[in-house]
Amino acid sequence: MNAEQPHPQYLGTTADPASLDVDVLFIPMWTESDALTDAAWLHDATGGEVRRARESAEYRVKLFETFVTPVVAAGCKARRVAIVGAGDIADAGAERLRRLGATCGLAARRFGAQSFAVAARGLGDAAIAARHLMDGCVSAQFDGGTYKTNSGQPVRSANAITIAAPGQDAGAIAAAVERGVITAESAIVTRGLANEPSNVLTPEEFANRVAAAAGGAGLVVDVLDEHRIKDLKMELLLGVARGSAVPARLVVIRHEPKGAPAAPVIGLIGKGVTFDTGGVSIKPADGMERMKSDMSGGAAVAGAMLALARLRGPYRTIGIIPLAENMVGGRAIRPGDVLRGASGKTVEVINTDAEGRLILADALWYAGQLGCTHLIDVATLTGACSVALGRHVSGLMGDPVPWVETVRQAATRAGDRVWPLPIYEEAREQLRSEIADMMNVGGRPGGAITAAAFLREFNGGLPWAHLDIAGTAWAESKEPYQSKGATGVAVRTLIELAYSGGGPQGLAG
Repeated sequence: MNAEQPHPQYLGTTADPASLDVDVLFIPMWTESDALTDAAWLHDATGGEVRRARESAEYRVKLFETFVTPVVAAGCKARRVAIVGAGDIADAGAERLRRLGATCGLAARRFGAQSFAVAARGLGDAAIAARHLMDGCVSAQFDGGTYKTNSGQPVRSANAITIAAPGQDAGAIAAAVERGVITAESAIVTRGLANEPSNVLTPEEFANRVAAAAGGAGLVVDVLDEHRIKDLKMELLLGVARGSAVPARLVVIRHEPKGAPAAPVIGLIGKGVTFDTGGVSIKPADGMERMKSDMSGGAAVAGAMLALARLRGPYRTIGIIPLAENMVGGRAIRPGDVLRGASGKTVEVINTDAEGRLILADALWYAGQLGCTHLIDVATLTGACSVALGRHVSGLMGDPVPWVETVRQAATRAGDRVWPLPIYEEAREQLRSEIADMMNVGGRPGGAITAAAFLREFNGGLPWAHLDIAGTAWAESKEPYQSKGATGVAVRTLIELAYSGGGPQGLAG
């Protein structure tokens, strides 16, 4: 947000939406059959425009499509009313509601609105709806054009955003709105990091920014430099960084709430490759600029840890972010090189563009050394996962089944789409090396699965899940609910998982 703007107000209210003095009031409409009986004032207040638009088929209640009209008569204090297609109410889960809120937020920015409200109408659990709607509204305030100098008028975010849930419990709505704001602001941190150019966001700069933010939030932070990483014998992490002029870093963030039980200790591990050329196995030039976001997993962990501090999450949680640039240089690792990880296992490097799994392997091992009992790693790991699941679903793998299912359920509650993939024993066979414990790739077949099989070798036998966000971390096109660029995917899953502790079944798994 622009520095000169006042800190925005985020509110939850149980008042009638028509009584809110805002620039724009958004009214979700649940399919064409929605008669808006709870907003009888709407037609008169808009001079009949809403009724006319519907009857003439000018507005067909298409999902996320917005119809805006001025308020011209008494009955509504807003300057404008916007009807937003919300789809079938049966599909009003976390993802749909957040997208609906984001649609309203982005539309409000287009209108230049300094204040707007969204009516949480027709929904079963109004508090949960308010949380996800506010999450979307605030997330839409993210500005990815921070380096533009000649773009005309600056994009102004709203100074006040309100979720209206008439007739509901005021305390529950206020608490839900607060959680939605914290979640969204943490996702904005994640998106901001992923959006930064790599000449600015080096491993050292990433570590410094996260350390400053985490320390300010009351978290305990330790940044390991290349010398301490070497002392830990993390040759896999150091090997990836060897071709770069800038050294590796390893960030450890601890959330240690007072009164927390000794277990579980949840380990969040995020891939932090601040730029990925592919190394000696260099990538094609087309699209390589997006490799600045190859640290999206690490950014998600950073955002989640900041949220847990603000939400006062009840469980001990450790975030671990290995950071490196994967560059081409005279000292870069080569296909055929053998590296020994901190766990003692040796890896024959077949493809230097399969670097993410190398740095995660050392980080997973270290999570066990730090006392973590349950692990989840997040990484833009394989193009194969994008081919298998597309750009709207992240891959989920791991062991044992109850822990993976716990992560899947957390993702569903958080509104992140994930789909489980198996790790059969044959995948491990594809990684068999003639001269080392394993190879870092297993060929093209099942590439996402063999990558997960590689990571499983370093989890110390702990409950572990892996999220492959290669296809979902970056939006290739603009949508009504999403600007092009970094998406902040997985940060909400990590927050939900660590905030709830995974649930009894998951922690026992």
